[in-house]
Amino acid sequence: MPTSKTSWFMKWGLGGAIAAMLVVVVIQKTAIKDPVTTQVFNTKDSSVDQLADVTEMEQDIASAPAIARAEKKEVQRTRVMKKSMAKMKSRRAMAPQASMESVASFGLKGGGAVGSIAPWPGHPPAAPADTESYAEAKVNEFIRVLDNPLSTFSVDVDTASYSNMRRFINNGTLPPKDSVKVEEFINYFNYKYPAPTGKTPFSVNMEVAKSPWNSEYKLVRIGLKGKEIALNSRPNSNLVFLLDVSGSMSNPNKLPLLKESLKMLLRKLDERDRISIVVYAGASGLVLKPTPANKKVDIIQALNRLNAGGSTNGGAGIELAYKTAMEGYIKGGINRVILATDGDFNVGTTGRSELLKLIKKKAESKIFLTVLGLGMGNYKDDTLETLAQNGNGNYAYIDNMNEAKKVLNEDLSGTLMTIAKDVKFQVEFNPAKVSGYRLVGYENRMLKARDFNDDKKDAGEVGAGHTVTAFYEIIPAGVKFKGPGIDKLKYQVAKAEPVKVLKEETGSAELLTVKLRYKEPEGKTSTKVEFPLNGSNTEFKNASEDFRFAAAVATYAQILKEDSRVGDKKLSDVLSIAKSAKGSDKYSYRQEFIELVELANEIKNPVQK
Repeated sequence: MPTSKTSWFMKWGLGGAIAAMLVVVVIQKTAIKDPVTTQVFNTKDSSVDQLADVTEMEQDIASAPAIARAEKKEVQRTRVMKKSMAKMKSRRAMAPQASMESVASFGLKGGGAVGSIAPWPGHPPAAPADTESYAEAKVNEFIRVLDNPLSTFSVDVDTASYSNMRRFINNGTLPPKDSVKVEEFINYFNYKYPAPTGKTPFSVNMEVAKSPWNSEYKLVRIGLKGKEIALNSRPNSNLVFLLDVSGSMSNPNKLPLLKESLKMLLRKLDERDRISIVVYAGASGLVLKPTPANKKVDIIQALNRLNAGGSTNGGAGIELAYKTAMEGYIKGGINRVILATDGDFNVGTTGRSELLKLIKKKAESKIFLTVLGLGMGNYKDDTLETLAQNGNGNYAYIDNMNEAKKVLNEDLSGTLMTIAKDVKFQVEFNPAKVSGYRLVGYENRMLKARDFNDDKKDAGEVGAGHTVTAFYEIIPAGVKFKGPGIDKLKYQVAKAEPVKVLKEETGSAELLTVKLRYKEPEGKTSTKVEFPLNGSNTEFKNASEDFRFAAAVATYAQILKEDSRVGDKKLSDVLSIAKSAKGSDKYSYRQEFIELVELANEIKNPVQK
């Protein structure tokens, strides 16, 4: 039997052995304290390497049509994932080997041209949910209007929860209940709200119909549409990529996927844009000084040299990224830090409260934040959401190249360009028309009534072209309120005065009034606008397609959360509504939703043999 050394030489050959020894010698010669820093900062290309990288870049540009075709095929592949559970189990069994092959395809330099990562068969197997971290899921209860006529919340344009759900479903498991955020499912999709006119940066659109969950109740949809800004008319940008290159980022669906995603973003940028790259692991460092985005070869070479290894000192990276962004600050331009990580901070500033204080302080610098979550197993959703919420930011989860294309290509204007910040809703219900209400989702975006007029209270941002949708399920006046009541007072007698119907000119026909506050991207004082909504007896089946499709998505999310307020609705009902209301579907996201629900139905209700 050959020795291990002999086997090694037989497998790789003498040339491979010499090459490996040369690599070790080079690394040892350039070694400094942090091994990750060594990989990032001291790997210098020879002239041959530089020529190879330039050629690689040329091939990248030339191969764009082929890449587009490959991406289209990937979309088609995703759409036909309606397989039996037996086939899914077989696919998962293959995934570990495929992942190892993907890792092996990346050499010391890590990664090649855009699109060079071949999609691994299926998806990697889902890691046990208890190794991931999600904030505790709460559910909004029905509230009596006479007790509290005001409902106040911050907007939320994050979509991470939806794409994270897709990762679980495509791996044959239902997502953890705590990972499901109803509003992020609804807001994953665009709706045909009219563009704003005048000075207000967005339009507000409302619709009411009977509730699909309770025939006695009604469902109110409030939709916001941000003004569109074409990419070719956007202001100059100062973008700092803050990339986690710690050991936990080594899997193919983490750093390798991230590098290819950023190369895709690079195609949309030009000489008006400045790109910097900051990395962090056990230490942090600047690997690319501010560079015009038309120097794509330099930027791609910097990305290709990144490798994963070491611990995760996220706090140090955040400090350096914001410092770099401030040094390159463009007045009136786009100034944004793009943080990409699995959220597993394990050295330095690690606690959520410490990170919260740090990011709040940095948010005062008028620099906005985009958080991109990646990977599985040690994914820290609660940490990343905290960073985005408190850093004037938005948050997405990248589970595959198609999602990267959506966030960093199709929705790029909304991802990068903020048109309003600290956007808050306050809904006042008319007790003559409404006895109770519940806000569907937005549990971790709720605000106190007094926060609405407090300009010091932070809230969400809205990007160019973003749509934001919220549903209220309301109990009409005259219908018995089934929520918990309040005990009789011990020290005083509550006066049960009848509700007086308001005069017609003051709004007797109105169900509610929506008030909205927002600030300009660099403003300090908010502006308020108001929009009333009259009642309607429209049947749910006669509501608009967008209304019904969004309600189907909300129903699906609530079923995954095991929320009893959807009544007897099942996933088969979700499918029926979604199919009838799919409407225009430019990028096939609605069709993909339908197929994910079908797959979830198979998982939830497996066919008994």
